[in-house]
Amino acid sequence: MTNGPLLGKILVFVLPLMLTNLLQTFYNAADMIVVGLSSEPDAVGAIGTTGAFTSLLVNLFIGLSVGANVVVARHIGAGEHDRASIAVHTSTMIGLALGVFGAVLGFFISRPVMLLLGNQGRLLDLSVTYVRFYFGALPFHALSNYAIALHRAKGDTRTPLIVLSLSGLLNVGLNLFFVLVCDMSVEGVALATAIAAAVSAAVLYGNLARDKGPCHFSFKMLRFDACETKKILLIGIPSGIQGALFAISNMMIQSSIITVNNSAFDPSAAYQPVVKGNAAAANLEGFAYTAVNAMQQAAITFTSQNVGAAKYHRVKRVMGCCYALGILVGLMVTGVLFGFKDILLGLYDVKDIATDPLAHAAYQAGLTRMLWTMLPYSIIALMEVGSGTLRGLGSSLTSTIICLLFACVLRVVWVFTIFRVDPNSLSNSLASIYISYPISWFLAGAFLFIFSVVHLRRLIRTDSRLQTQ
Repeated sequence: MTNGPLLGKILVFVLPLMLTNLLQTFYNAADMIVVGLSSEPDAVGAIGTTGAFTSLLVNLFIGLSVGANVVVARHIGAGEHDRASIAVHTSTMIGLALGVFGAVLGFFISRPVMLLLGNQGRLLDLSVTYVRFYFGALPFHALSNYAIALHRAKGDTRTPLIVLSLSGLLNVGLNLFFVLVCDMSVEGVALATAIAAAVSAAVLYGNLARDKGPCHFSFKMLRFDACETKKILLIGIPSGIQGALFAISNMMIQSSIITVNNSAFDPSAAYQPVVKGNAAAANLEGFAYTAVNAMQQAAITFTSQNVGAAKYHRVKRVMGCCYALGILVGLMVTGVLFGFKDILLGLYDVKDIATDPLAHAAYQAGLTRMLWTMLPYSIIALMEVGSGTLRGLGSSLTSTIICLLFACVLRVVWVFTIFRVDPNSLSNSLASIYISYPISWFLAGAFLFIFSVVHLRRLIRTDSRLQTQ
């Protein structure tokens, strides 16, 4: 990562990572697709309403794992293999401790939060059941994310691809077994996800145990190191807070979507169509996000290693490559998703049936979200790559503040000021929510780019290693 041509190396790094993310998203989508085959008509919508809430804690773990990625990658880039090993075991302890805490917290606050979002009746019961099963597996999800981050720190994106592919197949198989054979609903797909997460964490750490380099894992070396804990948390906490705040803003938007649904349809209807259509489109949107997010991970790792090696001229080239590839990937993936929108929405049992008002409303909700958020999705590459670059440069807090202001606070203010329920048009009501997404992406991306350039120039001026060369 610190020598030779960059574009080819970034592609070699990012393609397995991108495929890993897409497969992981596909397996998550399989939860909703398979649960749609159950006898519970509100199952898809129920899982959809939990997405922002489950992301609240999961994003916190992913953010903290970014701290582990940056710290370990920097030690490797600087040739400090002993410190890298200490950081590996410290980050694992952090992940395990937070996973257990999150599982307990999530169990007790699940019902109050779902009520706060506006879930009622059967939708409430199903969403709470799913969340409690899901949060019970948080320690496994946390360890799996940390293990993936440690593999990426040493430049290995192939192993997570293989492991997550196999555990994902296990997840799909268990989904089908629990739903079709055991006649379970949301609890079945949540249980399948938990088992798959446990298997992936065990296999990934087993692979690290066989590693002969600085990322070798051993139970005997597990401990908290004060110095490495501080480094990981200084980078990871702002990143985790950023992810959590995104989830909070999305929870408020989810609540607004439920408001739109309840204004047009009786909560006692056979199912909640706007909630269902939005959930299906948002799940498809996840494919675009994970593809573009791979460029953020590349920006973090390549920037971190080159900062560790004091090769700042290469950081500028990393930025250029990641921005260009991120925009290109966003255009390609969203083009495919939108081109096959009817087929893809149909997988979630969201179809435009003119004679069925509920089905028609679900389709219109899904289509409206795709028009306003998916078509301009390449804009998010500006935010993702800019955020990854700033974190790799060691300015994680600045990244968090910018994303907080433009991608979180702006959306919350939007919900309370711009958003309006139009009783005469379902599409207009939803569009007044969704348009806030591309606006926030562009503003956050512009400021992240400016601050990345400023911080890079500051490092070049102040790094003592350059002054002694």
